[in-house]
Amino acid sequence: MSAIRGERRADVGTAEGGCREPAHAVNEVFGLLGKRWNGLLIAALMAGPGHFAELRRSVPGISERMLSDRLSELAEAGLVTREVHNGPPLRVSYRLTEAGEGLRPALAELTRWAEAHLVGGDRCPRIDT
Repeated sequence: MSAIRGERRADVGTAEGGCREPAHAVNEVFGLLGKRWNGLLIAALMAGPGHFAELRRSVPGISERMLSDRLSELAEAGLVTREVHNGPPLRVSYRLTEAGEGLRPALAELTRWAEAHLVGGDRCPRIDT
């Protein structure tokens, strides 16, 4: 029985390589996106590719070390790609992968929900679909 109105939860089965329980998938995605700075970095990259310094300016309060760590983590998760541009000066840019872009509708919906239900939600940055 689920906690929602005492209904039985249907067995959702498993997609190849997928999660058996929907709650597990939700935990996985919020575990990654809910980490401090990750959601903000993805939102910043939804505006388009950015260089390291641009991303640091667009996410106030993040240190260079933390920015580097979070970008590496997002790249390892397959959401961000890192591109090195030969110099001089040598520059590195970051962009969302197809999987990262696939978050756009979900983040737009979460933004709408926050605006409607959270105190101060009208201050949330808008993510358009």
